Amino acid sequence: MKPRVLYIEDNEQNFYLVHYILSARGFEVRRARDGREGLQATAEGPFDLILLDIQLPVLDGYAVARALREKEDLRSIPIVALTSYAMPGDREKALESGCTGYLEKPIDPATFAQSIEGYVRKAPEVIDP
Repeated sequence: MKPRVLYIEDNEQNFYLVHYILSARGFEVRRARDGREGLQATAEGPFDLILLDIQLPVLDGYAVARALREKEDLRSIPIVALTSYAMPGDREKALESGCTGYLEKPIDPATFAQSIEGYVRKAPEVIDP
């Protein structure tokens, strides 16, 4: 069975690149375009991983991560912030909001899928790639 990823991302180009890379590695990638849609999309699970942009319309990524962690059935799913926020403290803020990991955009296509595979294989704890 293909690993299932929910990618909550409002930018078309970012979604396309991630979808292309992960699909080529055998992942099924579902998209949500804003924070509220992302929360609703979790009902279509189960998902093996949630990729989460931080700068989202409707609800930002921090609020989405906190809301996801409040749902008992989603607590064990790794949530990885995939964001262009790269200022000091942004990583910590994402982890404090409930994210399992943090990856910066722009992604490196040569190593991205391997990083994601590592999150899917590991237990739900704070992971430092």
